[in-house]
Amino acid sequence: MLIRLVFHLTLAAINASTVPAAAAQCASAPAITATRTHWAAIRSQFKNATDREAACRAYAASFYESVTTRQAAASCFGDADRDQEITALDSEINAFNDLLATRCGG
Repeated sequence: MLIRLVFHLTLAAINASTVPAAAAQCASAPAITATRTHWAAIRSQFKNATDREAACRAYAASFYESVTTRQAAASCFGDADRDQEITALDSEINAFNDLLATRCGG
C-alpha cells in the first residue's frame, strides 16, 4: 500500500512539474476527457483515505494540473466545443478546491 501511494505521489509531482510546459499548447478534447477521468480516479482513490497528508498533496497537485489544463484550453481559438470543455474544467477546479478546503483545512 505504501509503495503504491509513493508511486502515485511521484506521478503527481512529475505531472505538476511538466504541466506548465504543456499549458503553452492547445489541449485537445480527447486529452481533456482523459485527464478528467484521471482526476475522477484520484478523487475516488482518496475519498476515504486515512493518510490525510497524502490525499491533500494529491488534491493540490490535481488542482494545479486542472488550472493549467484550463489555461491551455482557454488559449485555443476556433473550436466550437471549447466553451463546454472550459465549463467542465471549471467544475473540476471547483471540485478540487472544495476538497482542499473541506479536507485539508485551507
